[in-house]
Amino acid sequence: MKDIHVLAQKDHIFSLCTASPIQALTELIWNALDADAFDVQVDVIQNPLGGIETIRVSDDGLGVNALQAADHFGNLGGSWKRDADKTPLSGRVLHGSKGKGRFKAFALGNHIEWRTTMQTDAGLRSFVLAGNAEDPSLFTLTDVAAPGPGTGTEVMITDIRNALGSLLDTSWVVQQLASHFALYLKAYPNVRIYFQGLLVNPVIVQHAAQTYHLKSSEGSKAELQVIEWKTKQSRGKIVFCNTDGFALHEVDAAVRPGSGFNYTAYLVSSRFAALHDENLLILDEMHPEIKAFLDAARDILRRHFRERREALTAELLQQWQADGVYPYAAEAADEAEAAARKRFDACALAVRSCSDNFDIFSVVEKKLLFRLLRELLEAKPETSVTVLNEVLGLPAKKLRELQKA
Repeated sequence: MKDIHVLAQKDHIFSLCTASPIQALTELIWNALDADAFDVQVDVIQNPLGGIETIRVSDDGLGVNALQAADHFGNLGGSWKRDADKTPLSGRVLHGSKGKGRFKAFALGNHIEWRTTMQTDAGLRSFVLAGNAEDPSLFTLTDVAAPGPGTGTEVMITDIRNALGSLLDTSWVVQQLASHFALYLKAYPNVRIYFQGLLVNPVIVQHAAQTYHLKSSEGSKAELQVIEWKTKQSRGKIVFCNTDGFALHEVDAAVRPGSGFNYTAYLVSSRFAALHDENLLILDEMHPEIKAFLDAARDILRRHFRERREALTAELLQQWQADGVYPYAAEAADEAEAAARKRFDACALAVRSCSDNFDIFSVVEKKLLFRLLRELLEAKPETSVTVLNEVLGLPAKKLRELQKA
């Protein structure tokens, strides 16, 4: 067994060990992809009480070069990727280069083992690199007598930290990983990432995708890829990416799409890699070129979701009519009835947006609800919106829209 000491101040190393569970998993996956893995599998293993006992990230890559671990693993900023820009086997673009990502594993658990097998001139050799959160500057390297059947690395994380319950929501984790790796997986379709046996496939979890071309006021060109997700996410984001699909920086999109829409907007340009290398992307609005890109992207997003809302409204009304739940049969007889229908449509859409279960209601339930809503609007036109607000707790913006309808 051999000790490997990381040459850096301990307080700096400890600062690298903090991350959200998703961020930590993402870094471990990137490390696998940078090692030329084509298949990466993440498994969360639970104990009999339902808690997380172990997190395992395994891959079929080239393995960690343990023979040079003292140089590459022991020096912060001494990653082998520092002197390379492509993976050695498949020629994919590298994500990391400073050797910091491995420390994010300590955000998941206190004990980490990298069980790795590499190819040498003498054949396959296997090693175990181990570290503890108590002193993340110290790792041990052990030579394994019987090598594994093929190259690759298995990261085993034990002594799990608290507050990792989000990793038990499989569909949510798959969604988050799909969002992060969407462009990379599109660029390299032969790469597969699995979480709990489920393939991380952005196409499966996305509702719609559309691409726009934009030019900043400074004259630089970029591509804006808007992906709408099927499941609920946090607030919409604008993610700056290079042309190989790497997420370099992200900001709050600051564009509210309306209920029913969850999205990520990817700004893609070769220009962003240069800005990232100069540590300028993090300036956001304070940098004129970046601000110009953000302004242009947000203008497109506002127009995109305005058109999507209009299209969704038309689709819903057609579906309600086809299902026989819409409480009006023929065309409006006069302008008064047309106005009443318009008001009903606005209120029905508000009811749908405020209900998490509306779309799974039966036809009978929807028909009854819409009939009662129509009668309420006709019987008490002055107070009907107030009643809806008292029952549904409408957002202020939606309440104002209904009051004007």
